[in-house]
Amino acid sequence: MTFADLFERAAAFDGDLDEADVRSALDDVRSASDRDDGDASRDGDAVADPLDPTPARVVADADALAADLLVGGAARDALDALRSHAWTTLVASDPLLDDAEAVIASLSDADLAADWRAAVETWREPVAQPPGDHPALASAYRGGAMQVVSLDPSLTGPGAAAGLRDRMPVSVREPRAFATVFDPAKLYPDAVGGEYPGPDRDPRTMAAVDAGGDQHR
Repeated sequence: MTFADLFERAAAFDGDLDEADVRSALDDVRSASDRDDGDASRDGDAVADPLDPTPARVVADADALAADLLVGGAARDALDALRSHAWTTLVASDPLLDDAEAVIASLSDADLAADWRAAVETWREPVAQPPGDHPALASAYRGGAMQVVSLDPSLTGPGAAAGLRDRMPVSVREPRAFATVFDPAKLYPDAVGGEYPGPDRDPRTMAAVDAGGDQHR
């Protein structure tokens, strides 16, 4: 199933969701998760050393992933920029995708959430995180991502940004800001080498990809 199919199905649901609705739903999901850590440690034994950071590796927090599907707008623009380039990598732990799937199910239905999960599993590169860590920040640190897309003001505010940079080389931006500053032409020479050829896949009908970024046709 393509992302275009998922976007069409999401648009068929009644209601007028916005980013605030998605952010509130994620707060509820993570509050419940804090009270019930039954699955939180399932990756704990598999946590590996952090990968070397690179700006071509990006984390989208659960709210950005859910807003991409359910709201569109800036979140979709931001993630379309990644879907359009096979040499970029979406990094996400299982707990991060669990949160996004739960948000989508709560705001639409479980079938759409499950189909979205199946599609995003073919796109993301998995990374294990220690139990109790913030899913987006842990994914970035463990997965060598230098950029995080999030709707969480506690992560995107200037004070948070300064604190994070003291611990790890990462920038956290709202989707609109990320879409504005993400420049594939500048990243390409270092990430791949040579002259930037432009987008190399359709962001809405992209084929399944493996963790290394190679397309399966």
